[in-house]
Amino acid sequence: MRPFTELTSRTVVLRERNIDTDQIIPARFLTTTQRQGLGQFAFNDWRRLPDGSLNPDFAFNRAENAGAGILVAGRNFGCGSSREHAPWALADLGLRAVISAEIADIFRSNALKNGLLPIVLDETIVDELLDRPGIELHIDIAQRSVTLPDGRRVEFPLDAFARTCLLEGVDQLGYLLRQDEAIARFESQRVTSNQEFVHAS
Repeated sequence: MRPFTELTSRTVVLRERNIDTDQIIPARFLTTTQRQGLGQFAFNDWRRLPDGSLNPDFAFNRAENAGAGILVAGRNFGCGSSREHAPWALADLGLRAVISAEIADIFRSNALKNGLLPIVLDETIVDELLDRPGIELHIDIAQRSVTLPDGRRVEFPLDAFARTCLLEGVDQLGYLLRQDEAIARFESQRVTSNQEFVHAS
């Protein structure tokens, strides 16, 4: 993972509610454990017409949304099964953050582990963003905030551990490996304490 400190990007909007992980990445594309290349299958059944051609009306197929790094979606985004392929596909599609009034817990956890930032904002703010596709937002991870085009700064919840991992560009295992010296020191002290206890007994 690369460090994620700030992001300034345009938004792409999917107004639908209850977008589940099977809509994000259909089950037939889960045969791989490779993250690269999954973006082409993200929202596949919406992006393509029955004959396999691209649906020109779908948001991610429109030229004005090319390169947008922030998805704004309806409530209960990422519900359904726990497939980690969902955030993989969205990240490979070029997204760095998803904003909604409600994001499913398992999807949220999987997203954070893979460097995709799930942001939950008040529904009135999200409704405003849904009505204004393509606006530019600024996200600050350290401040846990989104700045709107008119200068309003809106804070979002993000636990300290997830924030640290995003800022440092590490996953949970990477974070633990960085604590190798501290872990070794603790283990050494624990062994010494146990030996002293045994001798004292």
